[in-house]
Amino acid sequence: IISYKPSTLLWSLQGMPNASARPKHGRRARRRRREDPARNELVSSSLESAQQCLFNQDYGTAFVHYLLVLNLAPVFKDFAKESFRFTLFKWTEELDSVGRIQDLFDCYEQALELFPADEVILNSMGEHLFRMGFRDEAAGHFHKALKLRPDYPEARENFYRVANWLVERWHFLMLNDHGRNRKYQQAIQKAVQSGCNTVLDIGTGTGILGGAKAGAAEVYACELSKTMYELACEVVTANGMDGSIKILHMKSLEMEVPKDIPHRVSLVVTETVDAGLFGEGIIESLIHAWHHLLLPPQRGENEFQEQSATGRVIPAGATVFGMAVECLEIRRHHRLCVSEVGSLSMAAAGELCSPVSCSSEPDESMEPYTTERLSRLPGGYKALTEPFTALNIDFNNVQELEGLSSREVQKIHLPVTQGGVLDALAVWFQLHLDEESSLSTGPQEDTCWEQAIYPVHCTEGFVLKPCDELVVEVSCRDAYLRLCSVAVLRDGREIRLDKRLDARDSGNPVPSQNPEAELCSALAGLQTDQSQTKDFCMLECSEMALLNNQDYHQSFCTALAKLISQLKVKCQNREQGPDPADSTRRGDLLYVLDVSEGFSPLSLIAASHGHVKAYSSVEKNKQQEVLKRLARSNNIPEEHLEFWLNHMEDEQGMLQRPSREKLWSAIILDCVETCGLIRQKLMEKASLARCLLEEGGRIFPEKIVVHGMLVESDTLLLESAVQGQEPTLGFNIAPFINQFTVPVHVFLDFSTLECRHLSESVELFVLDLMEANANYTNREVKVRATSAGRITAIPFWYHIYLDSQISVSTLSQNSHWKQAAVVLQQPLEVRAGDWVCLAVRLHKSTISISAHIENTFRPMEQ
Repeated sequence: IISYKPSTLLWSLQGMPNASARPKHGRRARRRRREDPARNELVSSSLESAQQCLFNQDYGTAFVHYLLVLNLAPVFKDFAKESFRFTLFKWTEELDSVGRIQDLFDCYEQALELFPADEVILNSMGEHLFRMGFRDEAAGHFHKALKLRPDYPEARENFYRVANWLVERWHFLMLNDHGRNRKYQQAIQKAVQSGCNTVLDIGTGTGILGGAKAGAAEVYACELSKTMYELACEVVTANGMDGSIKILHMKSLEMEVPKDIPHRVSLVVTETVDAGLFGEGIIESLIHAWHHLLLPPQRGENEFQEQSATGRVIPAGATVFGMAVECLEIRRHHRLCVSEVGSLSMAAAGELCSPVSCSSEPDESMEPYTTERLSRLPGGYKALTEPFTALNIDFNNVQELEGLSSREVQKIHLPVTQGGVLDALAVWFQLHLDEESSLSTGPQEDTCWEQAIYPVHCTEGFVLKPCDELVVEVSCRDAYLRLCSVAVLRDGREIRLDKRLDARDSGNPVPSQNPEAELCSALAGLQTDQSQTKDFCMLECSEMALLNNQDYHQSFCTALAKLISQLKVKCQNREQGPDPADSTRRGDLLYVLDVSEGFSPLSLIAASHGHVKAYSSVEKNKQQEVLKRLARSNNIPEEHLEFWLNHMEDEQGMLQRPSREKLWSAIILDCVETCGLIRQKLMEKASLARCLLEEGGRIFPEKIVVHGMLVESDTLLLESAVQGQEPTLGFNIAPFINQFTVPVHVFLDFSTLECRHLSESVELFVLDLMEANANYTNREVKVRATSAGRITAIPFWYHIYLDSQISVSTLSQNSHWKQAAVVLQQPLEVRAGDWVCLAVRLHKSTISISAHIENTFRPMEQ
């Protein structure tokens, strides 16, 4: 086996001088190249070696031989293209599995030197880049592949997937927010007209806040994201402003005068803020700008200075507000709310919580807040206090910006106005663009902004009463806004919330549905602080919501019990049969494999039925410890639970026999992503799983039925693309940003979506995981419109059938799943009674839908 790196060997071959080559002299006539027998022999033998190595699955050596052949004899490119691709993909898979990432990308670069216009290689390299976290670069490769072959479905689906990361849906909402755009434009124009004639836009995004249309003499902009930088350049060039705006692909923190801009500017425009105001690094950016990029601020109100000689920032400052809320949807995503999961008591689970938790002292393992649009939360929310002012900040005062992180922790006492469970502090802000104009991100505003949510992690939940006072601490230790609910003042005494609640102080905790489980929980609480720390385990928010989904786990418990009972009866009948060979199977266990993503108790639920050995795909040590504690406390023998991935070198080999002489009794597949999409490669996994089942064994779930509905929703249009032909702040931007429009909107809460239902729900598609012959890739569905309107989207969800009688819906109120919606490129006008034909297609787990009215031949593609 050749031990050289392919790149080294190729360099050596390319670097060898050709002894027969003659030096060029002027216009000497070109002579016909002679055949080189030795060269031909090398090419022939290398091609034969490549094919032999490929047959022997020695992909690394085969790849080196193919590189040699195709570089020495490009004429073989068409002949060897398919084999070369296959070798490349197999070899890079091996490199990926052993962590040789640089070698992997070297191989792709060498391949693209040979085949620069190969859309399959470009797409595959993009997939590797995306998995490694290089989203900008991945998008570029997918985009090139699509330009070469617009009908290439894999590249199109990959581009849609990466587009959701690169250009998040809030970009479209923001650009469609005409009120916000108008206020920014007016504030910029006012500043420029008052003398601020040099402008720097920090975090320019699409480039529309640059200020050129407001008449500034010099405009500079910087953008870190390569995708957004290229987009801004396209927008500026297409609008004839490339001579007026200089866009830099860099962080503002790296900018210097005069290296990047010729001199300090008189106005900085930025909107590098998130729902928690400081999360995008605006404080650090503005401190750097004041010291290195901006002219000095105006010294005093009564001291006259030319505006062109002083610096200022838009927005000028902000005020942060908050309130305490009760919200079941927030609660179930951040702490355990149930005492039983399936047939398991959770008393011994230890302390489980989400990775979103805030304290005055920074903790790198935790996020201080998450974000939600309060007005769209299923089940709504209840305000427990009046809104309060948490903080004021002046962006034009550099001393105030520099002192923010060293401010003393502020304690605020909030009178409780309504009784309820304290689930979170909800936070929003008012952005003061200048003295006259401001923008609010409050929950009652029609805005593109979400609110910041600071969950409260009391184990049992704390019930606030009217006349209580909630004590909240506000700080900015690491330039993140931190709000912590630390105590409640009640009847003259203080009840601490930032420590484990004593049963006497829990203030009427959320009642347990099971008194016995409550007693077990109390007994489990009699432990030392050391063991409490040891038993702490962090779950993702979606995993926590899944654990709290009682209907889901109870349905699985019932379906598994039915199957296990049937298989036990079959096993007993076989033991009593006439064949003595069957007696060797007496006492055999049933084997259940759970390949769910992330934390899942389903393997333990299976093992709890007895006579079952369950294999779990949970990888993290802390989460494995939780399952082991639950096994012990629920009297499940330790040897009946095994963590399959502990013995696997790579996940690709997971679906195989549990032992040489056994097959699986049940295989549990994770079918639907939390965002509302079918998991990638689900049908391929199901096909493999069917081959590994014993007679009578089953895949869970056995079938997935996709349901959908015709709706009219302006909200989905606004979140999917820039609407209309009118310029945005004077720029024609829609054709550029809308390149990143994706046809499927994910993480949708259909129950709170602003929309009009134009039809009843209908069955769109069926995926049968047990019967391969029952599946198809295309289906036409006719839907009758029940109301007149514009069909803008088709939201869809799933009924997941565990067996023929037991199912769960991803649309249910307790579901941990969100929904998704196909958004039509052009709305379709319908009248009540019209029949709408939907062409539904499933390609590699991706659903696409086109629509037209019956007898109308103008399809409206997704």
